[in-house]
Amino acid sequence: MPLQNKRAVMVEGRMLKNRLTLLMVGQIAPSLVDVIVELIPRWYRALSTLADSRGAFYLLLGKKEQARMKRTNYCGDTNEKQVGQEVVLKGWVAKRRNLGGLIFIDLWDREGIVQLVFNEKVNEEAFKVANAVRNQYVLEVRGKVQLRADKEINPDMKTGKVEVAVEEVHVLAQSETTPFDIADNVDATEDLRMKYRYLDLRRPEMMKKLMLRSKVTHVIHRYFEKHGFLDVETPDLTRSTPEGARDYIVPSRVYPGHFYALPQSPQLFKQLLMAAGVDKYYQIAKCFRDEDLRGDRQPEFTQVDTEMSFATPQEIQDMTEGLIKDVMKEVLNIDVKTPFPRMEWQDAMDKYGTDKPDTRFGMLIHDLNDIVKDSSFKVFSGTVADGNYVRAIAVPGGADKYSRKDISKLEDYIKRYGAKGLAWVKVTADGYNGPVAKFLADKEDAINAELGAKAGDLILFVAGSFHVVCDSLGYLRRHFGHELGLTNPNQWNYVWVVNWPMFEYDEGFGKWIAAHHPFTMLNPEDLHYLEDGEDPHKAHAQSYDIVLNGQEIGGGSIRIHDPKVQEKVLKALGYTKERAEARFGFLLKALTMGMPPEGGLAIGLDRWVMFLSQTDNIRDVIAFPKNSKAVEPLTAAPGKVSQQQLDDLKIEFGDKVDYKLDK
Repeated sequence: MPLQNKRAVMVEGRMLKNRLTLLMVGQIAPSLVDVIVELIPRWYRALSTLADSRGAFYLLLGKKEQARMKRTNYCGDTNEKQVGQEVVLKGWVAKRRNLGGLIFIDLWDREGIVQLVFNEKVNEEAFKVANAVRNQYVLEVRGKVQLRADKEINPDMKTGKVEVAVEEVHVLAQSETTPFDIADNVDATEDLRMKYRYLDLRRPEMMKKLMLRSKVTHVIHRYFEKHGFLDVETPDLTRSTPEGARDYIVPSRVYPGHFYALPQSPQLFKQLLMAAGVDKYYQIAKCFRDEDLRGDRQPEFTQVDTEMSFATPQEIQDMTEGLIKDVMKEVLNIDVKTPFPRMEWQDAMDKYGTDKPDTRFGMLIHDLNDIVKDSSFKVFSGTVADGNYVRAIAVPGGADKYSRKDISKLEDYIKRYGAKGLAWVKVTADGYNGPVAKFLADKEDAINAELGAKAGDLILFVAGSFHVVCDSLGYLRRHFGHELGLTNPNQWNYVWVVNWPMFEYDEGFGKWIAAHHPFTMLNPEDLHYLEDGEDPHKAHAQSYDIVLNGQEIGGGSIRIHDPKVQEKVLKALGYTKERAEARFGFLLKALTMGMPPEGGLAIGLDRWVMFLSQTDNIRDVIAFPKNSKAVEPLTAAPGKVSQQQLDDLKIEFGDKVDYKLDK
């Protein structure tokens, strides 16, 4: 026995001696304990094949703790190459079938299921144990791998050609009846599944998503390490800075009345890391935004954050494409063609009605202003005269598929975007048919030619401002694309959307905001728009989004490294010098001390993995997510706290808050 092993066993022996002496006072003489401990090194070699010395020692003394056998492989990895070999497996009982003298158990672990066979005539003791177990018991088994009979082969299982004839079995843990079946396509509410998330994750389809996410992050780490990036953590407790959503704030006990904020992104810190000379940074970072939730949004989320000094937009995009290419190949074994197409922001809005274009199908939006500007239909001609837009899409084969009632429902829906109505015609061999057909009789040929419309198609028109028309027709295009089966889930269309406006008007806030963030660098030819007397809202920025099948998965920009430009951008957003200094003084100071030209990008990891796993619910790819009400049902967070905790933070609630304290 190697010296270090002997020493380890002797140390273990002394620990066991002390423990046993306390446990067995009055039962076994101390001298007998000394003898047993002295024998441990001599037994070690023989016992090591069964278990570690501690487990065997307890077993020899008749203690309840069972000696553990070393697992040879995962259940789901058992295969034909192991036929005739002895294996030790550990996992959960997924299914049990008693056929009299034979019991079959499907044993599950994260890699899959393998069938166990218990034969009463071969091993009565193991058969008795198998007869007593129930679903979700945790078992440890030893047995030999054998081929199934031809008629018993299950082609739907990875291990479907083999089974394990069990020779020894131990119950490691029992289970109460679970609140829902531990199986795919379970009939249970999402909140119930989230309350028992550890059971929900035990379901094969959920475990597969968790493992896929893990594989994605492994590829990400390897890729950035290979390209010379430093993995640097940034603070989770920082100060509140406006980044487009509400901050989650954390009160300070040490400084009453002062608050930390959880980061909406590491944006400012990664810029400071470039000032420090890090050159290439990445981080898989937790971010927090206190905003209204939706199906693909969580209050806390994870992003793949990157930044590079001295990089151009093209270099950053090339680096990102390399990452995506590696992930797609290593995780899904799919080759994606690079470079990805690049689309101007204006073109995306004009043709797809959104800055997140789904390029898997056509049905593009067409501008009809030149055709209808002198139309007798005053709704159209008047709209053009007012400086607004008339645009349309042609739904292939939609004339017979959609009724007036169907179209009316869509008209009601798009009113949320500000549309006043939805005009439509059906294209027939004899001309247009529909409510506005008579007004467009003299424009039919021109409209059909512009849209590429033919008999059997449905044409939908929207008139209004730029954003009303884009939002309405963009929604309709996506709706019909999905409904007509034009969005192939196995088609992976990545596209860059570039040359964004620097500013956009937010109807909710009633003011101009940064389209990406206030630290984005303008295009060089647009810097003059920041000067006095110019309109800064005409400027475009060196920003870019990466879009997959109509969904944004990431975005980035070149950052401002000139303090004078940064000052002018903040001024355009309504910041006084004093307010800018109060909010961003640390960054503004860094800009005066040798900040290099830099840029970066962040990919939403949760959303990207959601698409890669082909689920439509972002909560499916997060281990412990919040529900649609920002509640985490497993731990019932957020919760109340004690009066002492409130007193420590100098927090009091007014009459408007009915707060009953936790005891």
